[in-house]
Amino acid sequence: MNKLFALIALLVAGQALAAPLSAPDRVRGEGPFQRLVLREVMMVNGEGAPPIGPVDILVEGNRIAEIRNLGILTPYADDRRIEVRDGDRVLELAGHWILPGFVDMHGHFGGDEQGVPAEYVAKLWLAHGVTTVREPGSGNGLDWVLAHQERSESNTIAAPRIVPYVFFGQDHDGPFINPEDARRWVQSVARRGAAGIKFFGAPRDIMIAALDEAGKQGLGTTMHHAQLDVVNWNVLDSARHGMTSMEHWYGLPEALFEDRVVQDYPLDYNYANEQHRFGEAGRLWLQAAPPGSERWSAVRDELIGLDFTLDPTLTIYEASRDLMREMNADWHAEYTHPNLWAFFQPSLDAHGSYWFDWTTADEIAWKANFRRWMDFLQDYKNHGGRVTLGSDSGYIWKVYGFGYIREMELLQEAGFHPLEVLRSATFLGAQALGMEDRIGSIRVGKLADFVVVGENPLHNFKVLYGTGHFRLGADNVPERTSGVRYTIKDGVVFDAAQLLEDVRRIVSEARAE
Repeated sequence: MNKLFALIALLVAGQALAAPLSAPDRVRGEGPFQRLVLREVMMVNGEGAPPIGPVDILVEGNRIAEIRNLGILTPYADDRRIEVRDGDRVLELAGHWILPGFVDMHGHFGGDEQGVPAEYVAKLWLAHGVTTVREPGSGNGLDWVLAHQERSESNTIAAPRIVPYVFFGQDHDGPFINPEDARRWVQSVARRGAAGIKFFGAPRDIMIAALDEAGKQGLGTTMHHAQLDVVNWNVLDSARHGMTSMEHWYGLPEALFEDRVVQDYPLDYNYANEQHRFGEAGRLWLQAAPPGSERWSAVRDELIGLDFTLDPTLTIYEASRDLMREMNADWHAEYTHPNLWAFFQPSLDAHGSYWFDWTTADEIAWKANFRRWMDFLQDYKNHGGRVTLGSDSGYIWKVYGFGYIREMELLQEAGFHPLEVLRSATFLGAQALGMEDRIGSIRVGKLADFVVVGENPLHNFKVLYGTGHFRLGADNVPERTSGVRYTIKDGVVFDAAQLLEDVRRIVSEARAE
């Protein structure tokens, strides 16, 4: 069995891949402080409100204690300022913007297939403002992820906080025989500390029992509706039986079919051939009911009524519509680990490396696929549905952190206002995880999770990239902005430039081996 078939078997069965090198003890980041004062910064609160400021923000320990609007007249009256006391840590942020910490709803921690250390992944996330990650399957093993979750919570590693989901059936001895077998497994992972379950597909009675038990255990649920099972179980089936979210988009067009039950596969199609798999996936949306049709509206409204979350991960499919762009992205030169670069290359042995003979026609089909997919996301959001941001980086030319910012740009392309994009990246992600009382927006009493950047990200999301934004300077000389300046997670202040320096060192040393 080659690596491709082995990986498919692992994913379907939910078995863990070999874990990467664990994250080292934290040496970057300062705090939390008894009092941290952020002075004179423009604020976007993450809930959809427009920018306001400048503001002073007081953090006590790891909680937001006070926010004061200074008004637009300068100099600011002393009675409007937060008092700075002896011993306070002060960040002077005039001209900067502050956002809530970002939530990556689909953040794999890497693994043996990619061959990258956990430090590399975690620091790239933090350097791009990601302070919370839903690990969608704990592919490195639930115990490994739980250990990193605990160390992140205590701030002994430089990493986002981790919300551990687990692949359905992981560590189970073979397939589930009956519904009670599935229930016992769900109970066991809940006891071990999993926050949720990611499904790929299973017999109907097994799915129903597992989802019912997950609800009883208070676990979140999500699903990659794999083509191997989607005819028997699409997104509507999931939502109707209590699933809380979906990953990617598989299963949604199938729920929108009007004149067919099975996708129009070529008769020589083989799911194990990933060029077939991804090539035909790019021709799927146009087989579904069109925007504005009765079927389109009915599916949209039922999913919204069931409080179902869409986590599209547009970014992970972008190479399908423009391979050359993704292969030559700015950040590959300094930030793509050589093992990751090798993993991205066309190969029969690696998942998502399906560029066996990718054609202009394939890219054109995927462009049309994206347009229809984006139409649904925009319509879903406009009718009150929850759309979140997830990157699924580590596959298909997508590098951790950078892929997350690109997802913001793609949601804007779908029609989202930049404030709506940031709401999806922060508050709605926190809401989907049931954590909106602690994270996801800048409000007094919430955890001090912030992204500080020296440019207006609403004007241009590119200023959030670790490589900055390329533009012409005032002196007629091309320049790059500096990207995120600080990521503050749980009151700990990380200098993004230092984190990126560490990543460049990791990459350089790996290339020299």
